[in-house]
Amino acid sequence: MADTITSGPSCLERLKNYVKTPKGFILAAEIFISFIIIICYAASLYGGYSAVAICQMVFAMIFFGIFMMEMDKQFQMVNWLWSDLFRAAIGAVLYIITSLICVIGGAGDGARIAGGVFGLIAGLIFAYDTYTIFLEVKSTRQHTAASTDDRV
Repeated sequence: MADTITSGPSCLERLKNYVKTPKGFILAAEIFISFIIIICYAASLYGGYSAVAICQMVFAMIFFGIFMMEMDKQFQMVNWLWSDLFRAAIGAVLYIITSLICVIGGAGDGARIAGGVFGLIAGLIFAYDTYTIFLEVKSTRQHTAASTDDRV
């Protein structure tokens, strides 16, 4: 009487499988390093620098969830590749700027300097993510020249 509905893989299985992919590993690393930076800046005397880490962690979690559940294939009105490119590029720039400020001006505040060092590492991870996304954008573009022949 009761029909058994067989669905796809569970959420935990999708999570495990997605983290094993290169993009999933990069996003998981971004989330993890952002969490460490939040902890460092929270222990610092200047907690205001944690806003960048919080925003970037939330955005990375959103994109991780979207790509893991393959919602990017369902909602095609948004160009997810370009959105992810801008997210990663802005994250790299913001992390590098705030981390340099924290490392240079953090004398006497070890947690702020630690957050700055982890922020520089995060900036490199976000920059690498930007580079990989850029390569993917570049490979998906079709470089066909338009015909200039009027006889067609």
